[in-house]
Order: sequence, then C-alpha cells, then structure tokens
Amino acid sequence: MRIDLHTHSCFSDGTDTPTQLMLKAGQAGLDMVGLTDHDTVDGWKEAEKAVNSSGVALIRGTEISCKAYVDGSAMGRSVHMLSYLHQGDDQGLKRLFEDVKNARTERVKKMVELLARDYRISLENVYSHAQEGVAIGRPHIADALVSAGYFTDRSECFNKVLYNGSPYYVIYCAPDVLDVIATIREAGGVPVYAHPRASRRQKLVPIDIIEQMVRAGLFGLEAYHRDHSDDEVAEVLAIARQFGIPVTGSSDYHGKGKPNRLGENLTDPAVVEAIETQGALNIIWPR
Repeated sequence: MRIDLHTHSCFSDGTDTPTQLMLKAGQAGLDMVGLTDHDTVDGWKEAEKAVNSSGVALIRGTEISCKAYVDGSAMGRSVHMLSYLHQGDDQGLKRLFEDVKNARTERVKKMVELLARDYRISLENVYSHAQEGVAIGRPHIADALVSAGYFTDRSECFNKVLYNGSPYYVIYCAPDVLDVIATIREAGGVPVYAHPRASRRQKLVPIDIIEQMVRAGLFGLEAYHRDHSDDEVAEVLAIARQFGIPVTGSSDYHGKGKPNRLGENLTDPAVVEAIETQGALNIIWPR
C-alpha cells in the first residue's frame, strides 16, 4: 500500500479543496492519505465524502502548532505535532485550536505591519488568500506577496523574508508540546512529531525533551520528509530506535506554491495499523 500521512487543504494553508486533494491522491497512485490541516478539523467532512469517488482511504488528522520550552526560555522552539484519529468534537482540542488561531492571527497582524514598510501589502490582501475561518499564517502572507509580484512562489518568500530570524519575523505564544500531547491523547488521538530534525526551517529540540514527549504519550516521529537531509533522516531513525517508537513518511503536500508532491514519501502500513489501534476513530475506506 502507498500511504501519505501528512497533507493540507484550503481549510488551512493548502490550495486544494479536500475533494481536489482526495482526487489528486488517487491520481498519484495513493491508497491512503492523511488530511492534517493546521489546527482544525473543518475539512474532514468534505474529504470523507470524496473517499468513494477517489478510491483513496482517509485517515483524519490535524497538525497542531506548539512549542518546546527549553531551559526556561520564553521563546520556545517550534514543534508541529500531528494528531491522528482523534475525536473531532473534543472540547479540549477545540479550545486548543481556538487559542492557537488567536495567537497566529495576532502574529500575522504584526508581521504585515512590518512588511508594509517595504512591500505594498495589507492585512486585507493576506485574508483574501485564506478561506474564511481558517487559522491564518505565514503561507497566506506569502500568497499575498506573490500575488503582488514581489516573489515567484511561497518557497522564495520563506527563504527571503518570512524565515525565522527575518527582520519581519514575529514570535508568537504557543501551547507547550507536553500539554498538547496530553490533550491529543485525552481526545483519543495518536501524536506524531512532524519533521523533527528539519534544521533548515527550525531550531532543533534536544533529545531530552523528545524523551519527555515519549513519556507523555508521543507515538512516533516523521522521518521521511523532504525537509530532512539523508543525515537528518538517519538521525530521526536513530532517535526512534533509542526510544522504541515508530516512524512515518509523508509529502506535507500543500498544492500550488510549494514543490511537495503527493506520495513523495510514504509510511509503512504496519505503522498505520498501530495508529488505528490506538486512535478513537477508524480509517475510512472506499466502498
């Protein structure tokens, strides 16, 4: 089976509708796809309806923005935590999503204010590139900059003006990763740490913090990801062996504006079986 566990639709920062995503997954030869929009489950229902027409099984998930607070630092280090097969109506997760959404919105406002000194964009421009109600973020700022003609695509925007440490970059408050793992587990979800050694895009979380995550209920690590070099993949595999946890692989597909291709990295079916065993929901299979 060909399984891609990490993709995004227009309900967060992807450009495809969930239906388009499912159909493209079928065209890419996938047997199963994970829909993991940022901090929301709003795309699930549409994706569920497209399972039969696409012929692709659906594993419902979310990518949750959080941080690991290292050595008492108030800034923290960014962590993207994938949650699979959690209850979509869980109140703890709903509160978490709302808190993250509000923090990201305030951050975008501040970043647009800084960018507007050098680039002719506005908050209205940014919101025009996001579906109503989604958690707004840097990808939507990138879309506004591309639309205004300043850059060719999202990747160039992130490389030149939206990267961590840029003069336009603004940190934001995010929940502690250990609290997020606990909330995921309470909601019946299965937590997987996304691209944990992607050193070109984030400060790395120390091994002792990953050990704390495992003790808190972390299921696995996403090893096979285009933002990991060969050496970084090897490091993730070594960490997984050290703690006796599984690894996953995925495309982190966003549609237009990013080079990620559906199915470019895959997950072992045995790992998916273990996720379903632990999750509150079942995988939806085509009939």
